[in-house]
Amino acid sequence: MLCLIIMGIDPGIAILGYGLLSLEGNKYKIIDSGALITESAMPMPARLTYIYKGLNLLLDKYKPDAYAVEELFFNKNIKTALTVGHARGVAILAASNQNIPIFEYTPLQVKQAIVGYGRADKKQMQQMVKMLLRLDKTPKPDDVADALAVAICHGNSSKFSSLFKL
Repeated sequence: MLCLIIMGIDPGIAILGYGLLSLEGNKYKIIDSGALITESAMPMPARLTYIYKGLNLLLDKYKPDAYAVEELFFNKNIKTALTVGHARGVAILAASNQNIPIFEYTPLQVKQAIVGYGRADKKQMQQMVKMLLRLDKTPKPDDVADALAVAICHGNSSKFSSLFKL
């Protein structure tokens, strides 16, 4: 049976969550998860470099078959949206430079894939991630749970199945 490694990314400049899952048949197994955290006092270029280098280390170590990134949710704070957009761009660049297929999902798509309801709240999402991955505790910080949800969303998507048909 084919085993695939999916890396999910919840982009952020202060906290970028990541989650790596293996998918064999219809069973998910967590390989690794965590967050790349930058300090607000760091200059923006240094924060982006830190994220880029951190993601490259993870990509080199795990060599995922697919890379799923959450799209930006419209934010009323333009400055926040722009800085998160920078981090998201760096995250996409890291995978693109390693020729890893990149897939993008809206928050609505992720919620529908995980909970079955596009307006699910954060707590519902976290509980479903915990249940689907058979974890004792909800992954923390929230960005890690969100990244795992993005990876699960990709594993359940029709785009995914068409990419890896035998």
